Amino acid sequence: MVSLTEENYLKALLSLAKEKGEVNVTDLSKHLGIKMPTANSMMKKLAEKKLVVYESYKPLRLTEKGKKTAGLIIRKHRLTEMFLVDKMGFGWEQVHEIAEQIEHIHSQDFFEKMDELLGYPKFDPHGSPIPDKNGKMEWISYQTLTHCNVGDVVHLAAVTNSSAEFLKFLNARELKLGARLRILAIESFDKSMTITYDGRSDEVLSALVCEKLLVTL
Repeated sequence: MVSLTEENYLKALLSLAKEKGEVNVTDLSKHLGIKMPTANSMMKKLAEKKLVVYESYKPLRLTEKGKKTAGLIIRKHRLTEMFLVDKMGFGWEQVHEIAEQIEHIHSQDFFEKMDELLGYPKFDPHGSPIPDKNGKMEWISYQTLTHCNVGDVVHLAAVTNSSAEFLKFLNARELKLGARLRILAIESFDKSMTITYDGRSDEVLSALVCEKLLVTL
């Protein structure tokens, strides 16, 4: 049995590996806000359980067993978020913290029933892919809005930040997944973008916001 704390480490490792490629203990400790000795101690425990490959002065690696375990935790989290939005009427800005608690329920039947009731969704409310029953996740290569050019017309497919603060910012501008964005101008000084979408007046988004929006052409 993997503990709640161990699950959080595995989930963090999988996410960091996707983001950075190679991950070391320093990266992990910074990401989780913990001290290096604590992270080292946990890596030794996870290595004993054959979930992580942990060698001195080498990047951390999840084993196949570790990848599956982490993938299934993320599956539970994202299914929960989708259920809260689709079936219970929560806003997408409300669900992350609740899902953080529910993802540690060990009953697979519980989440399989949730998946069935949702109609087997492929993505969560923030546009992130939901891993399958084996913890396998289809990583999709979106591009950030910052990589687009004036005149491009794109669709908002996902966000990289699911914090309540950021999602409330998007809510205030009625900027939702699926929105069709047209880029009208890009400020040369700070790379802020002027866009229009869904018949709205021009909206200016900072580079900080644009880099958190994932789009498809």
